Amino acid sequence: MTFDRKNLTNEQLLDLYKRLVKPRLIEEKMLILIRQGKVTKWFSGIGQEAISVGVTAVLDNDEYILPMHRNLGVFTGRDIPLYRLFSQWQGKANGFTKGRDRSFHFGTQQYKIIGMISHLGPQLGVADGIALANKLQHNGKITAVFTGEGATSEGDFHEALNIAAVWELPVMFIIENNGYGLSTPTDEQFRCENLADKGIGYGMESHIIDGNNILEVYNKLSELKTSMILNPRPVLLEFKTFRMRGHEEASGTKYVPSALMDTWAIKDPVENYRKFLSDNGILSDDFDTNLRSEIKTEIDESLALANAEPEIEATYEGELYDVYKPFEYQAVNPSEEIKNIRFIDAISSSLRQSMERYENLVMMGQDIAEYGGAFKITDGFVAQFGKERVRNTPICESAVVSAGMGLSINGYKAIVEMQFADFVSTGFNPIVNLLAKNHYRWQEKADVVVRMPCGGGTQAGPFHSQTNEAWFTKTPGLKVVYPAFPYDAKGLLNESINDPNPVLFFEHKQLYRIVYQDVPTDYYTIPLGKAALLKEGNQVTIIAFGAAVHWALETLAKNTEISADLLDLRTLQPLDTDAIYASVKKTGRAIIYQEDSLFGGVASDISALIMENCFKFLDAPVKRVASLDSPIPFTKALEDQYLPKGRFEAALKDLLNH
Repeated sequence: MTFDRKNLTNEQLLDLYKRLVKPRLIEEKMLILIRQGKVTKWFSGIGQEAISVGVTAVLDNDEYILPMHRNLGVFTGRDIPLYRLFSQWQGKANGFTKGRDRSFHFGTQQYKIIGMISHLGPQLGVADGIALANKLQHNGKITAVFTGEGATSEGDFHEALNIAAVWELPVMFIIENNGYGLSTPTDEQFRCENLADKGIGYGMESHIIDGNNILEVYNKLSELKTSMILNPRPVLLEFKTFRMRGHEEASGTKYVPSALMDTWAIKDPVENYRKFLSDNGILSDDFDTNLRSEIKTEIDESLALANAEPEIEATYEGELYDVYKPFEYQAVNPSEEIKNIRFIDAISSSLRQSMERYENLVMMGQDIAEYGGAFKITDGFVAQFGKERVRNTPICESAVVSAGMGLSINGYKAIVEMQFADFVSTGFNPIVNLLAKNHYRWQEKADVVVRMPCGGGTQAGPFHSQTNEAWFTKTPGLKVVYPAFPYDAKGLLNESINDPNPVLFFEHKQLYRIVYQDVPTDYYTIPLGKAALLKEGNQVTIIAFGAAVHWALETLAKNTEISADLLDLRTLQPLDTDAIYASVKKTGRAIIYQEDSLFGGVASDISALIMENCFKFLDAPVKRVASLDSPIPFTKALEDQYLPKGRFEAALKDLLNH
């Protein structure tokens, strides 16, 4: 192995050595603890330290790094106190996740490190969002994100690289090609000769670097960082290295040919660099001995602190409190000036006034810029706010949602438009595993609103007509809003954007241009989690949301003899159970009306809640009316049969006659 010190001083060379030795000694201690049964799981980075150490040494402390399992050198390189790392690995309170997640599945704003989730790929999109925020601020900061050769096969990898290239984002995409994805060798994972070649398809600069040579890593990345500050752009970096331990310790390495292990053992990044420094008179034996002694003492003392910590005590209050970031509603009351507008105009007005209110609000979606979006809701926004804040995206929903998370991490608010709610399926993973869980895992907000044009009645077929709110109402950490009227749509969307928690905002397409209402012209808010009582009666409680609210109003207008409470939920998560229970206890009957198919829908949970909390007040079983348990069809006759509109009146009368 050849080391080129270039113009580095002896002090810089020794600093890199210190950074290399520390994670290696921690790893060696962890392997002892595993054999003693004091640690249950460990993902070793032995043999790969030069990459983590080199990247971290090059970046400033206020530049974000997104590491993975085997990047201990990132955490030690940012000088995180070791006792906190040991506490994290043991699930203690002084860790970073309050015992809710393990190993390196955490982030910390204090040290500008954003940890991984087991799905791997989405963190690349998060890096895009962080880098976009840096670019919007013109602060010259670089973002570095790690991935393994295995994750380069994931769609998120390709989406994130494409976005970064198109938007010219200053991201270092770091591939640690360590030979194996768990037990699968690289020749069973991809057919290109080098993973760096994948950058070509995205018009992206790429390099291959010896990942075991700390000076090659440090010097090349230093050169690239200087260049990326002057010319912001993404760079794909493939580091050739090897995983000397198992995927995790329990896996072992029996599937690796012994000759291959021997080949890489002589390329050990720590031992080779130590020899280079020693041979050149830069590192003395005494210095090395004292350094290792100091680090081992720090490790032992830190372990003692972590071991002395009490185990976390579980409480319902503590767990539930952190699912959402606490947020106190502050009412903004509307003025008296009103205008009769359509539902779609109310959405557009909210977006425009929120963009004026928040200079750090960025909108992303397909065709939302000059074209104005598929429904023309953002028409004219580019002229007012510019393309930096109103951003057309490639067709890559997953990475765009992840980028929204990255924007939130780096001080921005994000709105992501799904062109149709159906398309959210390709962005499902980051919504339910990043946005929903971040605050619970490590107390980081996810200030992202995902707009969801949804619903049937327009003969748009199975891929443009779903109302899929139930995919998200069951996921703790998400808020789900579903208005039925222009007034509510504007006030609730404004508040959804205010809220630092992730919100899925459903907008029924059929209501866009047919529902009119007097709406205040200026900015105002409506609190999330509060239902609206549209009609009052004493015979039955009708619970609905979205287009079903209008269908229920039509039914009641035809049957004036029916005395009903009509409750428009408006928000599905959090759910206004107080309003539901109060009405049902008054009327003694309840019917829940939804457009989604019946089984597993929101109506099912509301029905169960009523049965559990209002049973003694009921004069009849709770009734649910919903669409057929089939995909939504295209032809009008089939769609009319699918939707519940034609079955509601009979079901309501049947309930009243019970």
